Amino acid sequence: MHFDRTRIQQMLDQSLPGPAYFVVDLTVSDSAVRPKITAVLDGDEGIGIDELASTSRRLARQIDELYGEEATYSLEVTSPGADQPLVSPRQYARHAGRTLSLKLADGAEKTGVLEEFTPDGIMFSEEVKEKNKKKTLPPAFVPFAEIGEAKVVISFK
Repeated sequence: MHFDRTRIQQMLDQSLPGPAYFVVDLTVSDSAVRPKITAVLDGDEGIGIDELASTSRRLARQIDELYGEEATYSLEVTSPGADQPLVSPRQYARHAGRTLSLKLADGAEKTGVLEEFTPDGIMFSEEVKEKNKKKTLPPAFVPFAEIGEAKVVISFK
């Protein structure tokens, strides 16, 4: 059975528990045996297991209604892991004040503090090593278009 990704995306958007939640990624495999639908969701304040479970149930109901209950597929509705890159601009807002590791489009890599989120990019205070000491540079604007990958640096201090 072939699942229409565009239609699944529409059903997923309708299944979200409210406007504070959003889709980070959706993959629909083309496996003829047992297609897999994987939805990665997040929220402006994060997303909990209850929201993921209710979204999964609503989406499964819609898929069953459209494709028939005899359709076989695997459905996974999850949140991004702590080690996953930030891919949606909306994900940056709740990480203000945290340390990020950036890989820029030009190949440069920077680590520093996310000071502020704007619709077009972030204010970022880069941390540099200078004579075995860490120095924090003044905040600079980094447009989203220049960010190749951004990850929150997990600290166990």
